[in-house]
Amino acid sequence: MKKNKKTENSKATFGEALGRNLRVLKMFFRICPQKLICSCLYSIVTAMTPYVTVVFSARLVSDLEVGRDAKTYITDVVLILSVTAVLMLLGAVLNHLDTAYDDTIYFDSGKPIMDKIAEMDFEDADSERVYDLFTTAKQTQNFQGYGMYYTLNLSAEVLTAVLKILGGIGLSVTLFTSKVTDGAYAFLDSPVFALFIVGVMLGVSFLSAFFTGKVNELFVKCNAGGRFGNRCFSFFGFMVKDLSRAPDIRIYDQQKNVCVPNIRKYNMFGPGSDFAKLMKGPIGFYSSLSVGISVIVTGVIYLFVCLKSRAGAFGLGYVTQYIGAATALFVGIGEFMKNVTELRANGDFLKPVFDLLGTKNKMGSGSLSPKGDGTRHVIEFRDVSFKYPGSDAYSLRHVNMKIGEGKKIAVVGMNGSGKTTFIKLLCRLYDPTEGEILLDGRNIREYDYAEYMNIFSIVFQDFKLFAFPIDENVAACAKPDDARVSECLAKAGFGERLASLKNGVKTYLYNDIDKDGIRVSGGEAQKIAIARALYKNAPIIVLDEPTAALDPIAEAEIYSKFNEIVGDGTAIYISHRLSSCKFCDEIAVFDGGSIVEYGDHETLLESGGKYSELWGAQAQYYAEEKKE
Repeated sequence: MKKNKKTENSKATFGEALGRNLRVLKMFFRICPQKLICSCLYSIVTAMTPYVTVVFSARLVSDLEVGRDAKTYITDVVLILSVTAVLMLLGAVLNHLDTAYDDTIYFDSGKPIMDKIAEMDFEDADSERVYDLFTTAKQTQNFQGYGMYYTLNLSAEVLTAVLKILGGIGLSVTLFTSKVTDGAYAFLDSPVFALFIVGVMLGVSFLSAFFTGKVNELFVKCNAGGRFGNRCFSFFGFMVKDLSRAPDIRIYDQQKNVCVPNIRKYNMFGPGSDFAKLMKGPIGFYSSLSVGISVIVTGVIYLFVCLKSRAGAFGLGYVTQYIGAATALFVGIGEFMKNVTELRANGDFLKPVFDLLGTKNKMGSGSLSPKGDGTRHVIEFRDVSFKYPGSDAYSLRHVNMKIGEGKKIAVVGMNGSGKTTFIKLLCRLYDPTEGEILLDGRNIREYDYAEYMNIFSIVFQDFKLFAFPIDENVAACAKPDDARVSECLAKAGFGERLASLKNGVKTYLYNDIDKDGIRVSGGEAQKIAIARALYKNAPIIVLDEPTAALDPIAEAEIYSKFNEIVGDGTAIYISHRLSSCKFCDEIAVFDGGSIVEYGDHETLLESGGKYSELWGAQAQYYAEEKKE
């Protein structure tokens, strides 16, 4: 927990924060350069518009003061309206384009993270560290708005503020250089007095930024609690939508008895919460101070400009220009300081993002390619032991096993005996803690990771289907070979149901995306998952208890049929039940993380060991199922 807390609350230096924000901008520019260009142009127009209005308004007042003819007034008005209209139209167009690219940038801003998680080693993707980094980044954005997308908004605001400052300086220079004609006000021309006025403006701006920074620090302080509250609200608030939980929620009235009480318990934003106390206390206090000192500097600007005009330094028309320019200059300085503070704070919250993106893969170092062209493979476990990261207990101990070409292997044992861990090592989701796994006589670490994974088709115990068309579920891609999909579905026993579907393989599963999507039974889902394994046409097929919810007889029938489909290919069947073992060439019996027996069905029965014990315990159930 200390490590996580450090990750959440570590403060970046300004240089580190700036570097992280710049990295984000580079990523965004690669994703959608049009968004950044439109955002910059929109910032320029936004910064220019108030100054154009101020300048032309000052000109109009000056013309009125000296009594110019009506034609001049009309010209000035038309000019003001024309320029303002052009800027407003240009701003509207740029804002529309900027907004149009928002969806692209917002969607794609998360793509590097999703791609990274999908591509990183399973051991890392499954780790508490990566989960914490991902949820920290995601929930910080949801709670406070900080994160990658915030960088884009802040950058546009910084550019606008800088342009306001430059425009304000440009239009305010003559405010200090214009000489008064009334000797009583000669002090107004003093460089010392001018520096005093500028110092007041800068000092107040820095003070305002300081108070804003204090507010940010307080927000950061409650960030961890806020994210936790957000997580709890999301879980309990939307639990009722989870159809897998729907029966329990209704039978036990969990919406009233569990969801609502926990939402209230973990509410970080309601009356009496830490967040509410901060808003009423220090946050409100610092925010009020920031607003109060802004009023003071505005008064100083008005007084200075009016006194210089009264002393004859310039006419009434320029009063409008200088007040507008000086005020915009002050506002620009304040916004700049505030945004710089925000950028630094945002840098802290970008750290989990780049820590996640910086995770290096350890399993991708190999370069060899497994033999192809239908070549069957030999796999060997040599004295393999394994314990999961962060655990002191071994899940596998001294496993020795050889799987020959085209063999049908059953891996059996009770729950928790090490069967699934064995498969995870075989498929290189994890690497052994001790020992080695060989493919065709070479350590699997020597093979290119992606190419090694391609030799396996797997149906996991907790396989998942998605709210895609059936053909995309089977082919695991967006452009499937529908004829081949249909063939695999027929082999898997789904052909009859497929023939009854109006849209055939284009039929959507579930109704998350398509309202006409269908729901499939557990058995039908298993057939689709098996069809997916067949479609890949890998030389080694693994079934990891995909039929655990079925009765032993039904399970035996599925395994028997699948065995026929596999033909002379290599197949590995994992089960805690033994109905699939009779037709296998060899059986590995796991117990307590070790292989305690190895042989064929008849030999193991005659040995009177663990396999015989398990078979005897389950045989009565098989017989009863057959009678029924």
